[in-house]
Amino acid sequence: MKRREHLRNLALLPLAGGIFPAFGGINEEPTSSIFKDEKEQNIFRSIGVEPIINCRGTFTIIGGSIERPEVRAAMEAASQNFIQYDELADGIGRRLAELTGAEWGVVSAGCAAGLKHVTAACVTGGNPEKLIRIPNLTGFEKTEVVIPRHSRNVYDHAIRNIGVKVITVDTIEELEKALNSKTAMIYIMAYGATQPGQPMSTEAIAKVAKPMNIPILVDAAAEVLTIPNVHLQQGATIVAYSGGKAICGPQCAGLLLGQKDILMSTWQASSPHHGPGRDNKVGREEMIGMMAAVETWKKRDHAAEWKTWLAWLNAISKRVTSISGVTSSIFEPTELSNKSPVLNISWDPAQFNITGEELAEITGRTKPRIAIGAHSKDKMTSIQITSGQMQPGNEKVVADRLFEILSQKRSAKATTMTAPAGVITGRWEATIEFFSSNSIHTLNMEQDGNWIVGSHKGDFTVRDLVGTIEGDNIILRSVERGDADRVSFIFSATLKDDSLSGDIYMGEYRTAKFTATRYKYQSKRERIVVPSGPPLAT
Repeated sequence: MKRREHLRNLALLPLAGGIFPAFGGINEEPTSSIFKDEKEQNIFRSIGVEPIINCRGTFTIIGGSIERPEVRAAMEAASQNFIQYDELADGIGRRLAELTGAEWGVVSAGCAAGLKHVTAACVTGGNPEKLIRIPNLTGFEKTEVVIPRHSRNVYDHAIRNIGVKVITVDTIEELEKALNSKTAMIYIMAYGATQPGQPMSTEAIAKVAKPMNIPILVDAAAEVLTIPNVHLQQGATIVAYSGGKAICGPQCAGLLLGQKDILMSTWQASSPHHGPGRDNKVGREEMIGMMAAVETWKKRDHAAEWKTWLAWLNAISKRVTSISGVTSSIFEPTELSNKSPVLNISWDPAQFNITGEELAEITGRTKPRIAIGAHSKDKMTSIQITSGQMQPGNEKVVADRLFEILSQKRSAKATTMTAPAGVITGRWEATIEFFSSNSIHTLNMEQDGNWIVGSHKGDFTVRDLVGTIEGDNIILRSVERGDADRVSFIFSATLKDDSLSGDIYMGEYRTAKFTATRYKYQSKRERIVVPSGPPLAT
């Protein structure tokens, strides 16, 4: 779609008067040479990066969602003029309130940034003297955040960044005991919290928190937007969404809806204001783009979109199930989070000599690159195709690629393991080379034929270690777990004499290199005398 067509669509939006500047100085065509023929030169390929067909969903690691044309047009329009940011925030806050029925709205630099800013607002109450002292909360009245254990997750780092003490509870009774004059807020994940009657639902928590005037922040990052908002109706004070997921707004924007006074303090705690939120800058383009996404959300034909997504999955299903032994089913979720139909394609890995995980690895690493889910259980294997972020034409590419892979004849995999090239039982000292530092870890291993068990002492904890050795190839795995985080260490190493060397795959944290040598004990061989009683001198 041409940019002038984007702007024509933008003119149809019921935009708040005075927020959008006049369009001026917009080039009719892009000037950069890398845009001249997109069919021949994809912008990502121009820097040597191969794009991906998204059959996985709104994962940030692959770009979240595709912005709506109206959103891109709004962002382009916003980029043409300067604006005073507080005035812009006030205008957007009013407009979001009109659109959603919430008391107020704020656009943040992503959902996680929004969690951080709301926490700062609840800790400071809008007092800038307190704001600039964060994360040193000495002397503050509000220093604690209560989180039900089922809501602990990697994103509550954003809350902990403010310096608060996190109190984890398991029951409503524990929640009641945990709330006190120091409680700044309660944080809960939306998933499951909307079900009335659940022991830790939003309604149940609100009954305890509201009489004490303790705010409730609901993290609904991956949810579809409900108008009127289901979480606010059930007692939440603030609800936070990711702009770049279901709403299809800017990837680097978040949407906060709820109580105006707290959201005014939330905006105060974010950029352009100095303090702990200055590092989470949201531009005028993203702010206007997020508002346009909400405008567009209200006008989108969601039922028609769902039918389109189902049609794509049916087309893929029809193609792959023409292969004998391949079956499929479509799951239509009713939960608000990650709400998109999913095609499950299953087969017997013993018949096809490939698992769903192996197929997903092939499609993810070779052209055309396709991101899909995979799962194996009870002697069956499967892949999952999520259609919510697929684009027109993707369904044919995906169907053809899956048909090609599943139609290939493969030899049965060897069931016997190659004999080990050595014995690695013992203690090994490993030097791990991260991007900009080194650490010394300890691997204690016991070998039983091809199988390895033991422990991995990292920088802070000792965790279980498991793995295999075939020939001189060693694969090991351990997992560092915290209250809300985990880091997987998958060692792929080569054994040579008394040394190991190779890579450590750490998932989203990428790859490190390591070398390890067998530990040589230095102690002398001497008898140890056991005293017959307590010492006579010290």
